[in-house]
This record gives sequence, structure tokens and C-alpha cells, in this order.
Amino acid sequence: MPSISRRGFLATAGTTTALGTVAPLNLAAADEQKDRVTFTTDRDDKRFQDTAGFIHNLMKTNPPKLTFNPDMKRADYPAWQTAIREKLLELMAFPEPPKQPAPKRLWIRKREGYQVQKWEAYPEPHCVVPFMMVVPDGVRQSSPAPAVMCFPGSGWSLESLVGLPEIGRKAKDNVKNKTDWKWQDNRMALHFAKQGMIGVAVANPATNDTDSRILNRTEVSLNAIFMGRSYLGISSFQKAHVLEWVSQQNYIDKGRIAVCGHSLGSEPADVLGVLYPDLIKAVIHNDFCCNWIERSIAQNGSLPPAWHLVPGMYKWFDATDLQASIAPRPLLFTEGGRANQLARIQAAYRLNDAEENMQVYQYAKYADPAARIHDFKPIPEGLSGNEYLEYANVDAKNHCFRPKRAVPWLEQVFASL
Repeated sequence: MPSISRRGFLATAGTTTALGTVAPLNLAAADEQKDRVTFTTDRDDKRFQDTAGFIHNLMKTNPPKLTFNPDMKRADYPAWQTAIREKLLELMAFPEPPKQPAPKRLWIRKREGYQVQKWEAYPEPHCVVPFMMVVPDGVRQSSPAPAVMCFPGSGWSLESLVGLPEIGRKAKDNVKNKTDWKWQDNRMALHFAKQGMIGVAVANPATNDTDSRILNRTEVSLNAIFMGRSYLGISSFQKAHVLEWVSQQNYIDKGRIAVCGHSLGSEPADVLGVLYPDLIKAVIHNDFCCNWIERSIAQNGSLPPAWHLVPGMYKWFDATDLQASIAPRPLLFTEGGRANQLARIQAAYRLNDAEENMQVYQYAKYADPAARIHDFKPIPEGLSGNEYLEYANVDAKNHCFRPKRAVPWLEQVFASL
């Protein structure tokens, strides 16, 4: 990584030179007038006596210190990008464990045209992380294949990623509650393998194989925070450990490795994309584009579940800033999102003369621009969760992995390398 420090960047750039003037978020004025419950104060000094209102106002008036500004000068982008990467690495709180055993293969299941392998990795002391690989026939040292790190949504299992029958009770229940086409589409690693790529499936912590009989995922996430870490930090570290091992295998084309995350899995995919700029050639964000601060303000400070929380992160940047820092490498959004946030990320690609490297697909419901009635309009406060999704062009019932979008796109990216 370049040696410039985050502190050095802030000292030389400030918020009015390299970054341009970053105005506080103001989402109060909206394109519709409804009676909504929002935080207000009748005091002449505009102070809030209720603590919730005070903290909500903090969100509105204190933009992240490293937020991307579309007016940034091209010459200042590399320093900003490095500052983001350095701060992200710090916030992820990756441990520095002593040397651990190499991953161990547990079994192989041969199928027509490919094989499924189950492995377990040992990223740090007292920790075991199962993962699976779908390897196309014919892959060997003399004929290496590109690889895709595949991270599922929320509670989806390793088996769901590779197309094997579910074995865990919760995973079986998850499939029962989903339509068959979703299960078919969510076989992420298998979809890539059928097109000649090695799919490496790593599930989310505290789910299925790594679930606990004592603590639920919220409690696990809070325990991680209690210990100075976070769910996302642990998830990303475990996946980074597998990624580094994958990149060292002689049957992997090290020059063509991508990360693909669906829903919850899109978060560690973004993190690895930022932290491994030389190794990760493309990032697939199979979810909608969401700025969490904007969302929390619009929803009266309502926060996502604990497994999304990284202490201190939003003081420095949001998810959309991480995505902007991936430029100029290829980035795919498969399920649209907030138009204003997508435009900011596109500005980063334009700044790097790489507009063609960012691709955005919309949900079918919002494919027609005329259906996206809230685009570039102010978003009101006091929204419910479902109302926010309308402003973000999200058709939640059809949220799934998009093989018909992600696989051909990545094939084209790899073909160009």
C-alpha cells in the first residue's frame, strides 16, 4: 500500500480543498408532504433536550470526515483512496495471529462437469471456518482458472451456494420459506463454476455451520463489539484469510480473482475489494446501493441489526464511500438503489476516466426510469422501513442473487484482463 497516512491526507486536504466543501446532510425538505413523526425542538437555540433528537441531529450535521466529494480533483483521488483503505483496515480490527495451520480439505463430491470440495480454514487461534469450492473439470496447474469469492445473503448456507441439499435445520427452514426460483438463483458459486470459474463459497459468521446453541447472531455481534471487534470485521478477516490462501493455489489464475456478495455478503465483498486492490480485479455488489447514514436519518435514527454495525465507521465514511474508492476497478450493482448515491459513485469512476467500469442494473419493477419517481428528489424524515425501500427503488420480495447479470458481466471483465 502507498505510505501516505490518513492523518497526512486530512492535514493537507482538509474538507474545503481536495475534498471540496462537504455540506451537512439536509433531508428535511421532501417531494411529498405527509404528517410524519420527526424530531423537532421548540427551543430558540435549536437544541434538543431529548437525547435521541440530539443524536439524530448529529447524524444530519456531521458528515463523515472522509466522505467522497464529486468535486474532488483527480490528483487528490489516490491520497483519498489510500486514506479510506488505511482507516478501513484499522476499523476492521484484524488480529495479527501467530502462524496457523493451512486449510484442510474434508471431502470431494464429483458432479457432471465439476466437483464440490468442502474445506475448513483456521484464520486465528480457537477458530474454524468451513468453506466450499466448486471446481470445473479440467482445472489444474497447467490450466488454471479464474476464481470468484462468493458470499451469501444473511442465513443462506454453504450448501445453498454450491447447489447441494441443505443439511442444517435452519437452512432447511430457510429454503421452505423461499420460492424455488430463489434457491435456484442463489446457487452463486455453482453459477460461476458452470462458466469455467472456480466458485469459493464462504458463509456469514454465526449461521448454519457456525451457529451457536447458546447465543443468537445479535448477541454474537454485540460480544464482538464488546471485545473491540465487529461482526463485519470478523467476517471480513475470515474471508480475507481464505482469499489469501486461494490466491496461492497453483490452479488459480491469480490475475483474475473477483469477489461477489449477495445482500449481507455484499458488505465483506466491498471490504475485501477495498483492502486488496492488487488482488481483487472486480467487485459484484448484489444488493441495492445504500448510504446507511442517509437511511438512518430518513428513518428517524432507526439502525440496522447489530451485525451491520462497526463502531466508529460512520464518523469516517459510509458504504458508498468504500464503493467509490474501488474506482477504477470494475464494480457491478445488480439491484439499483438510491439514485443520488449511485451518481456519487459514478462520479468517482468518471474522475478516473473509467465510467464504463461501473455497471448498474435495476429491479425489473424499476427498470423503466419513469417508475423511479423518487430519483434525485429529497428524501423525507420519519419514513418506515418499507417507505425507505420505495425511495431506494427496492422490490424486496424479489431480492436475490442475479446470475443472469453477474455471471456474463464478470466473464466480460475477466476476458478483458
